[in-house]
Formats: sequence, C-alpha cells, structure tokens
Amino acid sequence: MLDTFYREFGYGYVPQWHRDTVDIKDTYLDDPRHLLLVAVHQGEVVATTGVRSGGPAHPPHPRRLAERYPKDTTAQLVRVYVHPEHRRRGLARTLVEAARDFVADTPGYDRIYLHTNVDIDGTEPFWRSLAKEVFDARTTGEHGPGVATVHFEMPM
Repeated sequence: MLDTFYREFGYGYVPQWHRDTVDIKDTYLDDPRHLLLVAVHQGEVVATTGVRSGGPAHPPHPRRLAERYPKDTTAQLVRVYVHPEHRRRGLARTLVEAARDFVADTPGYDRIYLHTNVDIDGTEPFWRSLAKEVFDARTTGEHGPGVATVHFEMPM
C-alpha cells in the first residue's frame, strides 16, 4: 500500500491520510466491522481492498459529505489498489465485490462510500462502472494540486 503513495500518487506517505497502512492490526484486524483483503501472487501482495467504518473527514473534504456519511452507519472502501502488472484481470472487481458482501453481512452499515484519485490510469471508468458519483472535487483542489479526487457511493 505504501508503494501506491509514492509510485502512483507521487506525494508519498501522509500520516493524517494513511495512518491505517502502518497500523494494519489495530485498523483492520482488531475491529470486526473492518476488513483488509489482499491478493497474493508468487508470495507478493499484488492487490488490496479495505473496509473501514466512517465516511470522509471534514476537513479536508466538504462538511456536507461528512454529514451525509456518518461514521457509525457508513462503510468506506479504502486502499483499493492493483499492482500495474496485474491490472485488467478482474482482481479489483473481485476484491471490491467481496468487500461489498462483507459490508452487506455486517450489522449497522447502510451505505458504502469511497473517494479516489481519478488521475490513476483506469480508476475513473472502473468506479463509474460500480458506483455513483456524489461529488467531483477536482475543481475545488481539496487536497492540493495534482490530486484529482472524486467521491462515490456504491450500492449495497
């Protein structure tokens, strides 16, 4: 997951956004409402998808989005990543579907939220095939230059 921040995003690890990636046990394994899925090929993790309680934080995201997606009832898809050499083989779709099944089977969730940087090749059409856009933040620059964030809601 850390490779994504450096190689794909180009800005590296940002503690306030990426803390979960260095505290996997507490974030994903010790909370029964959270999940981390990985795909492994020849001993190497080549794809990930996570689920955490809660929606977008304000700031940096708009207050209206934070209010629309409250922590207790929102499942947020996070860390959906496939190594470039393994893309276009259905890994992301398979992991996201498994995450959606987990959310549907977990009491208390009533919606699935995610946001993504659509500058990553293939990201925008992938999410548009599975989810509905709720806010395009590219014009607001909520994360600064070079981060093209679009917010989505996915049906359960």
